[in-house]
Amino acid sequence: MRGDTKSHGLWELTAPAPADTSPLVGDAEADVVVIGGGYTGLSSAIHLAEAGVRVALLEASEIGFGGSGRNVGLVNAGMWIMPDTLAATLGSPFGERLIELLGRGPQKVFELIEKHGIECELERAGTLHCAVGRKGLQEIEMRAEQWQKRGAPVVLLNPEETRRKIGGGNYTGALLDERAGTIQPLAYVRGLARVALAAGAKIFTRSQVVTASDTGSRWRIGTAKGSVNAKWVIVATDAYGNGPWSQVRREQIHLPYFNFATRPLSDHLRASILPERQGAWDTREVLSSFRLDRSGRLVFGSVGALERAGASVHRAWAVRSLRRLFPQLGDVEFEAGWFGMIGMTSDNLPRFHKLDRNVVAFSGYNGRGIAPGTVFGSVLASYVLGQVAEKDLPLPVAPVEERRFRAAREALYRAGAQLVHLIEARL
Repeated sequence: MRGDTKSHGLWELTAPAPADTSPLVGDAEADVVVIGGGYTGLSSAIHLAEAGVRVALLEASEIGFGGSGRNVGLVNAGMWIMPDTLAATLGSPFGERLIELLGRGPQKVFELIEKHGIECELERAGTLHCAVGRKGLQEIEMRAEQWQKRGAPVVLLNPEETRRKIGGGNYTGALLDERAGTIQPLAYVRGLARVALAAGAKIFTRSQVVTASDTGSRWRIGTAKGSVNAKWVIVATDAYGNGPWSQVRREQIHLPYFNFATRPLSDHLRASILPERQGAWDTREVLSSFRLDRSGRLVFGSVGALERAGASVHRAWAVRSLRRLFPQLGDVEFEAGWFGMIGMTSDNLPRFHKLDRNVVAFSGYNGRGIAPGTVFGSVLASYVLGQVAEKDLPLPVAPVEERRFRAAREALYRAGAQLVHLIEARL
């Protein structure tokens, strides 16, 4: 995308072609303007258009350019933080309401995929949260207890069961979440765009929003070559936002995350590595994730940016780590490598913002964009349609609070991940 092989990597190589879209030229009228062509924006557009609302979606680059087209493709339930912590942080009634909503998030994604026949390599085998050492085991035991008391279908696996599921490694256990699964993320978001277009939404790509003015009864949203007048604005840019309302991006710390993809494995290796096709990640602070795509490529990732010296450091670490995890691999050869940014909020929880009159946004997915983004998009549509009241939303209205020392913290994360991988690659 934009000629950069390190932006979308394997996903761009294997995703279906994008829908035919073009920039906005001239003036247009709509009921709702959606800014951002990722999971949240397109989910909003689909649900609004299906309700008969005139929708114009403006994407600064291409569909899935941000995190929606770069992530690992794990469709997980809930957020990174423990359910009890989430409930305590948000309080009643929002805490348990959000837990319930996001617990059903993967199912909502799968239903949308199946309803519209979206070709995105859907696997519904669950995901594995793999414990490293005693501390990691205690973490997943706590997660299991907190989810199970809420009736979630999660299973705690012992080391032997974990090794059978993974086909390697030396983990002290794993938490199997049967609600979850994996997808080809760029294929999914491109599929959502096709669904939105079929429902009647208008999608304009390469249409960066540069101005926004409130005329009193409507908003005039301007791009370089056109404008849209609408009553409502949904801001769905999350960590990649620029222009008006870019403060949503500035309240988050950018955490870089990379992935490498091997060439398709032999049938013998595919039978021994993740034989049931779960996606997996571990409990390390600088975590690792791994999964297979439909063609048998092993996708392996971690925190870090594939730029300058970091590119060679992270690649060397990935080769050595994969050999340790799966000795049967032999020589490791990568077909693609790419990276993107995860937007992290101060408490690792998402936000609902009322940015101005009739301007709303959800943001801050903290590495859990697929299911929450899809679900929150439908929630925003329901709110704009008047089907759900503010008091019944899954999150309270929050002020936008810019993170202090954001650039310094981001630089520290990059340097820290690179140092960890440099040391581990030499062990």
